[in-house]
Amino acid sequence: MTIADWISHHADWDGGKIAIRFEGEEISYAAFDARVRRLAAMLKGELGIAPGDRVAHLGANSPELLDLLFACARLGAILVPLNWRLAAPEHAWILRDCGASVVVADAEFVGHLDTVRGELGALRRLAYAGGTEGWQGYDGLLQAAGADDAYPGVDLSAPVKIVYTSGTTGRPKGAVLTQNALFYNAVNAAAAVDMTRADHILTVLPMFHVGGMNIHTTPALHAGATVSLHRRFEPGAALRSIAEDRPSLFLAVPAVIAAMTQHPDWAMTDVSCLRAVGAGSSTVPEALLRAWLDRDVPVTQIYGLTESAPVAVCLPLGDAWRKLGSTGKPVLHCAMRVADDAGRDVGPGEAGEILLKGPNLLREYWNNPAATDEAFGDGWFHTGDIGHLDDEGYLYVDDRKKDVVISGGENIYPAELENVLADCPDLAEFAVVGRPDPRWGEIPVACVVLRPEVQLDTTDILALFEGRIARFKHPRAVVFMDALPRNVMGKVLKFELREFLKREA
Repeated sequence: MTIADWISHHADWDGGKIAIRFEGEEISYAAFDARVRRLAAMLKGELGIAPGDRVAHLGANSPELLDLLFACARLGAILVPLNWRLAAPEHAWILRDCGASVVVADAEFVGHLDTVRGELGALRRLAYAGGTEGWQGYDGLLQAAGADDAYPGVDLSAPVKIVYTSGTTGRPKGAVLTQNALFYNAVNAAAAVDMTRADHILTVLPMFHVGGMNIHTTPALHAGATVSLHRRFEPGAALRSIAEDRPSLFLAVPAVIAAMTQHPDWAMTDVSCLRAVGAGSSTVPEALLRAWLDRDVPVTQIYGLTESAPVAVCLPLGDAWRKLGSTGKPVLHCAMRVADDAGRDVGPGEAGEILLKGPNLLREYWNNPAATDEAFGDGWFHTGDIGHLDDEGYLYVDDRKKDVVISGGENIYPAELENVLADCPDLAEFAVVGRPDPRWGEIPVACVVLRPEVQLDTTDILALFEGRIARFKHPRAVVFMDALPRNVMGKVLKFELREFLKREA
């Protein structure tokens, strides 16, 4: 059995039920199952994809991306969803690191990858829009596909996704998720919000993230529910979909909620169809939670990481008002502890690192045994996040041990930006930290100290990042300082920088 059997089961059970709605098209479970089988046959017969091979995808949300996930599951292959917001050199590095056999791309990204073609080696490239120089046409290969669409012996133990997360050393790490992890994540997510086949899910978050793909979308397909899928998030379109399509569940990050609540149609949009809104990716400001609660829509905060597939801790719907600000309790098949540096559980109100254990967790970091061993040193996954429990066992996330900046739902690691600043000989000192922002939740800010007699301004500093890393990671502000705060060992005290930026904001 594989997770692709979810789709086959629903096709057999109630094939006419709508699985996916997308840009005016409705795809039944029977049609969805046929699409998955045909794509699996194409990947196997036309491209020679075998168990364990990596298949990358670069594009916006689409039914084809879901086809690809379940086709890879049938074959025992591994989907590598690429963040389309990354720069071309970043994509090239990931494609080389995972050893992808093929990349399937939206038309708008063909030219983007062509700029790094020399770094991609023998990687086969498929374009949804049809063949161009160096690219094969997706539709043509699909039409030539035979009927052999699976390999014997593939089961839930097989890895099915490698999702790259920004690394604290400046290079991303590939979290390997098995089919079993996606299965247990689906069970965890569905149990947390009582999801059934009667539900209708609205998905607007990008599915290259585990949040957009796995908090509501794949659990809905496991349950036999219907998913309304948007190619990209646009606040007016999301509000129209709530008003016209009448979904029952919706997932958002703080930047999405802020954009929707600030839209002129917010007040007049009937949101009574929603029995719950999921919110996650970072600490969600209470004002954004209250925007839904004040309209009698409960908000369940969700805590997790790419490595936990991601659903690990969730606020029960009945506690949405009573425990405002909490991310709740561990989900059905995931254990959680809060521990001090010695690994001992801390008491209520005491801060410690959040540790996780369960079948939903990653199997390993791709080709990175040192990082895997470090993360699972004592059998528990060390999240690097700091939190505390109240006297009823509800989790509150306080800080991020690894200094990650979460801006608009995207993880931005300061080390990656600091690597760019390190190449500038005119800087004596530098550090990047997050500053609270009402729209994005946080923004990265570069704190720099110039060398004597050097004259640089904000524009000069920001120009250092052009063409080096994705634009969404660039610092949004630069603060010039006489010196950075350091401890007796010379380490930069980033918490002091964050407090300084809060005061100066």
